[in-house]
This record gives sequence, C-alpha cells and structure tokens, in this order.
Amino acid sequence: MPPLEFQDILYEKHHRVKGAAWITINRPQAMNSFTGQTLLEIKRAVEDANADDSIGVLVITGAGDRAFCAGGDVKWLAEVQRDPAWEQKMPDPHAGIEDCLKPIIARVNGYTIGGGNHLAYFCDFTIASENATFQQVGPRLGSPAAGHYVAYLTWVVGAKKAKEIWMLCRRYSAQEAFQMGLVNVVVPLEKLDGEVDKWCQELMTKSPSCLKILKASFRTLYEPLRRASRREWAADFAPDFFRSGEADEGKKAFAERREPDFSKYPRTAGVYVSREG
Repeated sequence: MPPLEFQDILYEKHHRVKGAAWITINRPQAMNSFTGQTLLEIKRAVEDANADDSIGVLVITGAGDRAFCAGGDVKWLAEVQRDPAWEQKMPDPHAGIEDCLKPIIARVNGYTIGGGNHLAYFCDFTIASENATFQQVGPRLGSPAAGHYVAYLTWVVGAKKAKEIWMLCRRYSAQEAFQMGLVNVVVPLEKLDGEVDKWCQELMTKSPSCLKILKASFRTLYEPLRRASRREWAADFAPDFFRSGEADEGKKAFAERREPDFSKYPRTAGVYVSREG
C-alpha cells in the first residue's frame, strides 16, 4: 500500500521507541489548532496505527514548544457554525481516539485549550511539561461544546471542578492540572520526551490483550453518555443562538483581542430535554 500522505499532521511509526506511533499536529503557526481536515487526518493515522500489529502505543502531541493544541481554529469554526446543520456535519473532535483500544498518551507541551484540552483528557494518559497550560473556552468564544465530551470530565476531576473548568474558562498551570487529576505527571520541558519514552517502553512490556480488555472495560463507563448524546444541542436548548449573533460575538472579540460582551443577550429560562431514548 502507498504511504499515507498528510498536510496538517506528522505521523511516525516506531518513533523513539519501537512499537510507538507518534501523531503530531503540525500547525504551529496556528498554535496547532485544528480544522476539519486536521481531525480527518488524525483519525486516519489513529486507524492505521490501531490496525498495525507492530504498534502497541500511540502518542499525540503538537509541533513546537508553544502549544499541544489550541482547539478548533477560530476562523474555521466561525465558518462551519453558520451552517444550521453544523452539529451533524462536524467531524469527530477526538479523531477516532475513543474507538482505539491501544493505549494513547497525550504529550502536552504548552497551551492545551478548548478542543485540545478535551482531546488530551480523553487520552488514556497525559504527560505534561512544566510550561503546559490547560483551559476550556466554549462560553467565552460562543462555541457550544456538548454531550459526553463535556460530561466525561466529571469522571476525571469530579463534578464541581469539571463545572468550574467548563463554565468559568479559567486557565490552569501544569501543577494545578496535576493536583486535580487532569494529568498523570509533570516534568521539565527538556525531560518531556524522555518521560514519554519511559511510559511507552513500560506499556510495550505489558500484555496487549489485557490492555485491550482494560480499555474496553473503562469505555463502558461513558458509553451510555455517548449513546445518549444527540448532536442537536444548540437547537434543543438555545434555538436562536446562531441567528442572534451571540455565537459570533465571542469569535469577533477573539479576533479583535478584546473581552466579549454578552450583556445584550437575554439569559432566558431553559427546559431540560432528556438525552435518552
């Protein structure tokens, strides 16, 4: 088969450690933010590594030292979210990693923002450098993440902290993330690759069948959330969200380097709609 070709990522098998496949988001000019193309490329690489019997562990990271992933590219999001059916057409923001039963390590170097943050916390392990920063920005940018992507964080850090992270959009240092259980270990930047290699080597000594069974077992924890997560969240809970301009305000503020002003948008009552059935 011809080698896979990519524009937005680097994909290397047996990189640094035999049996390790590295997927690097290679958009440093955009803080390694992703577009639909990026997500599709990551998914292709994940599926290829998952199907390769010589690969036992995957590493996901970002190019350079400034960012792991700054989430969805704001210009791309502003464009796709104008489509009324954008939630149904949106590529998998986790690019297939939830369906891969091989261990996946997030090698976090620098900013880990928005979609980049929940990409990292859905990986099995997160190894961060001391310069890493973690943050969700949905309510600040007018970008409505929803469903199990949000709810799964409850199992990672607890309900109170998960709501704080998602609703207040605060930034957290690597040490703060370690203390709340968002990452497994924090090391100096110059030791990051060595620490990742150590974890890869250790995982490669373990029974691959047992690891696969364990991943499938852990998956059952949030599988009901996945099944219940329909994609029409904005239509259900905020039907005027995109027509009113509220979605655009956050993105315009980001582009203009100012704080968004959501004061003119009404805080109307909401009625919960069950996601089951």
